[in-house]
Amino acid sequence: MRFFSPLITNHKYFGLLLLSLSGLTAQAAEQLEEVVITSTRIENYGLELPASVSLISRDDIQLGRQSLGLDESLGRVPGVFFQDRYNFAQDLRIAIRGFGSRAAFGIRGIKLFEDGIPLTLADGQSGVDDIDLGSTDRIEVIRGPSSSLYGSASGGIISLFSEDGGGSPFLEANVGLGEYNQRKYQLKAGGSLGKLDYMLNGSHLLLDGYRDLSEVEHTMLNSKFGYALDDSSSLTVLFNLVDSPLANDPGGLTLAQVNADPVQAHSRNISSGAGESIDQRRFGLVYKKALTEEHSITLRNYYLWRDFQNFLPIGSHIPNVEHDGVVEFDRFFYGAGAQYNYDGALADFATRFTAGFDVDIQSDDRQRYINNAGVRGALSFDQLEEAEALGFYFRNELDLTGRLMLTAGGRYDIVDLSVADRTLSNGDQSSELSFEEFSPTVGLSFNVYPGLYLYGNYASSFETPTFTELANPTRSLNVNLGGFSNVAAQTADSFEIGAKGSVFEDRVYFDLAFYTMQVDDEITNISNQGSRGFFENADTSRDGFEATVVADLIDGLRWTGAYTYSDFEFDRFQTTPTFVGNELPGLPDQQFYTELSYTHPSGVYIVWDALYVDDMFVNNANSEQTAEYAVANLRAGYRHTLGDFEISPYVGLNNMFDEDYFGNIRINAVGNRYYEAAPDMNVFGGLTIRHTFQ
Repeated sequence: MRFFSPLITNHKYFGLLLLSLSGLTAQAAEQLEEVVITSTRIENYGLELPASVSLISRDDIQLGRQSLGLDESLGRVPGVFFQDRYNFAQDLRIAIRGFGSRAAFGIRGIKLFEDGIPLTLADGQSGVDDIDLGSTDRIEVIRGPSSSLYGSASGGIISLFSEDGGGSPFLEANVGLGEYNQRKYQLKAGGSLGKLDYMLNGSHLLLDGYRDLSEVEHTMLNSKFGYALDDSSSLTVLFNLVDSPLANDPGGLTLAQVNADPVQAHSRNISSGAGESIDQRRFGLVYKKALTEEHSITLRNYYLWRDFQNFLPIGSHIPNVEHDGVVEFDRFFYGAGAQYNYDGALADFATRFTAGFDVDIQSDDRQRYINNAGVRGALSFDQLEEAEALGFYFRNELDLTGRLMLTAGGRYDIVDLSVADRTLSNGDQSSELSFEEFSPTVGLSFNVYPGLYLYGNYASSFETPTFTELANPTRSLNVNLGGFSNVAAQTADSFEIGAKGSVFEDRVYFDLAFYTMQVDDEITNISNQGSRGFFENADTSRDGFEATVVADLIDGLRWTGAYTYSDFEFDRFQTTPTFVGNELPGLPDQQFYTELSYTHPSGVYIVWDALYVDDMFVNNANSEQTAEYAVANLRAGYRHTLGDFEISPYVGLNNMFDEDYFGNIRINAVGNRYYEAAPDMNVFGGLTIRHTFQ
């Protein structure tokens, strides 16, 4: 394993890294915050959990940020890798321990939640275009298989929590400007009225983008209302609205095209009018009731309506390419869940127990039309896709000795997928598929001495294919036509050991994790035709090491470091046995994040961060790979209180050393169009004004 050698030999940030590392033993007055995790469905302290967890605070999410994507704040989490950072038409692609990298767009292999409401559909697909970073209070990340709690999820969990509006009423306005004609406007209000607390945040983003044909227009409203029904129960109402009429797609380029002009859009994308539009509404209810001091219940109910249109870079004007390049669907997704919690004793052992169920139902009324040079043509494909997912779970944390905690749990899932074909000119290809799986987990956590924990866990996971992964050129779920067969659900077994703790009088926090994982029938991208990906099953093995260190060096100065080593390869490949032993594409072997942040009592703050990413292959054949890169950013601001007002100007510099790198790799892209260049050095800034009503 090469571990740190590229950092030492190749990069200009090593001097600053040494400087920050040398301060780990320095004295500090500020203590690191105690981390409380709730995404395990049992409130717990992060140190006690026999798992890899990270928590991102509000300042790390919002303070002086450009707020264009989750990657801005989650880069500090080891084991997490991002693609599609600057292509809003394809959505941010997130991978945890490699799961999610195969997605042609959107997010796979990871479950996303906001305020306890799932952002992941019944078929396993997730998106982030409805996440409002401007009102996000914290983010919790659990790395590793999480099927025992949340169902079909191999990589982990990302849970976001919106701000509560409690306290004195306030009104906050923000204006952000940046290069590439970026304009973002935000208005937020919150407060309390008796038993009611409220938070509403609206934002409007306009951005031309670094590349041609990458314009974005995006409007969002996010709201959260909490009402104390009585001393033991509460109701939270959540409403989210997204209107994004424009998100263009410049497409992937060959390496020669990038070298000639990195900002150009591919000619096929231009002629096809490639891009998407979205109109979405999401509504959720969360009811909590404390039955006694030891017993409580939580009930959830949620609904999502989504209208979607996407012009793909394929059409009748392009020779030798299938013509139906306009995709439209009307989606209705709804679900409910119930959860029981017990926090007390079992045979004189302190125990925390939870059990419950989730049911999710998804209905997509989907059509395809001919793309006539960016104009929607005749209907070519019409079907109704339905997914139903039902899961029952339990989890128990048992304190065996006061220092040794045993965690055990499991979940039984039933997932049904069906397609009703309404385009019968090529035969009725309606079909149904059903999956059932039990996913257990067990872990031990040992408190060696105050502040230091050792842990180990075993976890299994399963993951069903989404409708897009079952798709084939003949649009059939379960027949082998055109040389393509549908895929089975994937399963994984994971073993992990780790150490984490808080030392030097809680001024330094560290988290180390080693894991090995065997994945059977991994749903793997094998080719892309036009903008459609096609998949089959393959076996893979994954070994990795992840490390986090957070240290308060001197008063107001904090250093954060996160290192990831990954060894992912194919063990079996059905159609191309020669790929066995190859590395999984689209994933670097190594990744390192470092950050220095300083906050002065006057309100001035400055944050410098850098991300190193190792080289990676762009296809299953491992015939071509990217170069390693390191990107550094700087942001600074000032928070000043003037009576009832807080005024916060800020400025930032992205890619401050003007590094050439790729913001996205399109894995196995047709015509070797793998690459999307990331922006060069660019500046942004803004002003936030907040008024609190006394």
